[in-house]
Amino acid sequence: MVRMADVTDVAALAELREVDSAQLAAFGEWVAAHTRTHLPFVAEVDGHVVGCAWLLVAERVPGNGELDRRYGDIQSVMVHEEHRGHGIGSALIGAILVEARRLGLLHVTVHSGRRAVDFYLRNGFSHHRQLLLWP
Repeated sequence: MVRMADVTDVAALAELREVDSAQLAAFGEWVAAHTRTHLPFVAEVDGHVVGCAWLLVAERVPGNGELDRRYGDIQSVMVHEEHRGHGIGSALIGAILVEARRLGLLHVTVHSGRRAVDFYLRNGFSHHRQLLLWP
């Protein structure tokens, strides 16, 4: 099952992000402070959180006759190693894309490590020649 995370999931989100237990309270405060811009999703198996992914919702400057020019960026997709290869990552991406459509986002990007590029291509993403990066 994939769902949007809530405050009861902070410890599981922190564990998946490898946040030190001494920083758990600060991490929880960060999550609470960013509820409008960073939407966490979790995947559960038998009632236990085994994966997560985040949708960053950001705004572009109004223009071209549009005031609402929000877009999304997928961040921090994590699935416990023993649960990989079972479609959990794809289910997380699917839930994020449903939310992106519901929010009317212009587009959704993802900055992927080399190993995960094929995963994102299989999930409907494509290379884009206009995306430039300044490291």
